[in-house]
Amino acid sequence: MAEIIPAIMPQDYDDLLEKVNLFVEVVPFVQLDIMDGKFVPERTWPYPLERDPHFGMIVDQEEGMPRWEDIDFEIDLMVENPEFMVPKWVMAGARRVIVHVESMKDFETIRSAVPDGLIELGLAINTTTPLSVVEPYVDRVDFVQCMGIARIGFQGEAFDERVLDNVRALHALRPDLPISIDGSVNFDTARSLVEAGATRLVAGSVILESENIISTIDELKNLL
Repeated sequence: MAEIIPAIMPQDYDDLLEKVNLFVEVVPFVQLDIMDGKFVPERTWPYPLERDPHFGMIVDQEEGMPRWEDIDFEIDLMVENPEFMVPKWVMAGARRVIVHVESMKDFETIRSAVPDGLIELGLAINTTTPLSVVEPYVDRVDFVQCMGIARIGFQGEAFDERVLDNVRALHALRPDLPISIDGSVNFDTARSLVEAGATRLVAGSVILESENIISTIDELKNLL
């Protein structure tokens, strides 16, 4: 069965703590959408870095991520300098780190910063980017995240059906490769994504805007 991963866009540290608490003992992983306001228009915690008192202490291991003993973090880096940020999130305790291929400048720097076998490294690709851009790296990453929307960095965007072709092509290329979908994962799209070859579904608004997040997650699982 595909894994359901709730997505959080933390506006600040308090918002992060509040939303993480919703999912403790509900799911093993949450995804944090980390946006710098440059690679995508929106900005989330911990940006701006110089104004946040917590992130530097977490990186220096003077404090931990909220509820880090109870839940694992998948970090989706929608930032223009992933080579700089990946090592910081490794030190912060991320269990999975995702870099968008459109912002990546030096794969070797990123790959060397992520301990192989201890932390999963994923590459994300937009629906508007040819799959040929990510194909050279599929044997050196732990998974690929296909974006299910054309305009990334926002929740509640319309589903882009081109993602289905991307998933099918990746699954044909590497049948054993975990494929994650982020963007417009909901009751209407979940089953078709899994049938195409997706193994992880990242869902934001459909879960957080529901009246009962546990029931919503269970309902999504029942579709698969």
